[in-house]
Amino acid sequence: QVQLVESGGGLVQPGGSLRLSCAASRSIFSLSAMGWYRQAPGKERELVATITAGGMTNYADSVKGRFTISGDNAKNTVYLQMNSLKPEDTAVYYCNAKLRPLNYWGQGTQVTVSS
Repeated sequence: QVQLVESGGGLVQPGGSLRLSCAASRSIFSLSAMGWYRQAPGKERELVATITAGGMTNYADSVKGRFTISGDNAKNTVYLQMNSLKPEDTAVYYCNAKLRPLNYWGQGTQVTVSS
């Protein structure tokens, strides 16, 4: 079992920055991978970024160069630093943890990019 608690969402103007945090209930070293997904109204949930236990990262094309995923093993926490935010980044962002063969999800945190 893995419990995930997200924080850091909010309202930001276009061009601004936010950092999301996802605290896991177990060592992130013990997980196959962790990641961030997002779901905008009327759209399917989509991958934003992932990081493996070995530190390999993967990003959606739409966020490459703007978002950075990282992990702090001492705090069992994964972060998503989001810079140069655009209105189209508005969505509920969900933290995901893979402990094969299962997937675990956080409750989601709202990110709204608007002037």
